[in-house]
Amino acid sequence: MTVRRSMTRLALITLAGLLALPALALAQDEAPRTTWGAPELQGVWDFRTITPMERPEDLADKAFLTEEEAAERERRAVERDIELWEADPRRTEAGGSVGGYNNFWMDRGTRVIGTRRTSLIIDPPNGRLPEMTEAGQARRAAGRGSFSDQIQDSYTDFSNADRCLMGFNAGPPITPGGYNQNVQIFQTPNEVVLLTEMVHTVRVVPIDGRADLDEDLAQWSGVSRGRWDGDTLVVETGNFDVDRNWRGASAGMRLEERFTRVDADTLEYEYTVTDPETWVAPWTVNLPMVRSDLPLFEYACHEGNYSMETMLTGARADEAAAAAAK
Repeated sequence: MTVRRSMTRLALITLAGLLALPALALAQDEAPRTTWGAPELQGVWDFRTITPMERPEDLADKAFLTEEEAAERERRAVERDIELWEADPRRTEAGGSVGGYNNFWMDRGTRVIGTRRTSLIIDPPNGRLPEMTEAGQARRAAGRGSFSDQIQDSYTDFSNADRCLMGFNAGPPITPGGYNQNVQIFQTPNEVVLLTEMVHTVRVVPIDGRADLDEDLAQWSGVSRGRWDGDTLVVETGNFDVDRNWRGASAGMRLEERFTRVDADTLEYEYTVTDPETWVAPWTVNLPMVRSDLPLFEYACHEGNYSMETMLTGARADEAAAAAAK
C-alpha cells in the first residue's frame, strides 16, 4: 500500500508539472493560421482548472493569487485526488451524495489558470455572479432532478442530465465540470464546429453571414452565428430551449463567446451572458484553454436510460409505504 501510494503521488505531481509546462513556453510562439489566412482554431482544447467559477467570499477584493498561493492550491489538488482515490466507497444517499463509487472517473484538474485569477468570472469585478431574479431562482430550483428529495411522478421530472440529453459541461457556454473537459474544434472558411464529447454535443456555427433562424425555433444548444472581429472569432447564440434550464436561465438568454488563438498552445475563451429575466446584470467569464495532443474518446451516457425505471419504481415504493403508514 505504501509503495502504491508513493507511486500514485509521484505520478500526479509529475502530471501537474506537465500540465503547467505549456504555459511556460507559449510566449515564444506565434498563433498559427489556416491555409486561407484565418486564425487556426482547430484541435483539441483542455479547459480543466481548479480556479473556481466564482471568487470565494473570504477572498473579498483579492483578484489574483501570488505564485506561492497558486502552487499551494495545486499541491492540495493533487493530494485531494490521491485521498479520494484511496478512500473507502461511500453509500448513495437519497437527495444528496450519489456515492463515491470510483473517483478514477473524476478529472477536475490540478492547475490554476495561468493568470492566477481567483475566479473565472471577470465581470462583475467582485468575481461573483450577479444577483438572481425571483423567476431565475425558481427555474434553478426546478431543475435539480435527482439531486433533491422530491419524489418524481414521471421521467419528465428528472433533469436533462439525468435523462442523458445534455452534458453538464458542454454548454454553451463551455464550463469546467467533473470530467471530459475538452472541446474539439473543426474549421472551414464558412463554418466552425465545436464538439464537446459529453453526450455528443456538436455545434455547427456558420460564419458566412447567413440570417438567424426564426425566433420561435428553440434548440438545446441554441442557434449560433459567428463572425471574425480581427483575429477573434465571435459567436452569438440565442433561441435556447427553456427546458434545458442552464443555471436557471430563461429562453431569452443571449450568449456572446469569443475565441482568440493566443499562440501555439493557448486558446483564450471568453463569454458574456445577458439574461435580465434571470440575472440583474450581464456577467463575463474568461477561461484560457490549453492545447492537447490526445484524441477524444466517445462518451456514452446510459445511467438515465437504464436507471430510469428503477428510480421511478423506488418513488412508487416510497409512496406506497407512506400510504400504508397512514
